[in-house]
Amino acid sequence: MIKEIIISLGLCGLVGCTHSESMELQGRVSMKGASVHTYLTIYDEKSHKSYKIQNKEAFDLLQRQNQTLRLKAKLIKKASGPGFPAVIEVLEVK
Repeated sequence: MIKEIIISLGLCGLVGCTHSESMELQGRVSMKGASVHTYLTIYDEKSHKSYKIQNKEAFDLLQRQNQTLRLKAKLIKKASGPGFPAVIEVLEVK
């Protein structure tokens, strides 16, 4: 009985960990912040929210500032208030 409970909880945990929150964003890529505290963001046109891009080097997004892009991304961290936008990892540039 205990063995069955442990196995079922393990399977539920495994299925829960494999779920990823991928999303499609379309908007303008821009640099935010001041001086040494700058970061690259995308302002999504549908949700009207800004997302901080964590892996900007992977797709050379610094060269594509002020362009409207369509991205497939994974949510890394939810927004924690004004000045602290949600953090995403870009999976694909469309």
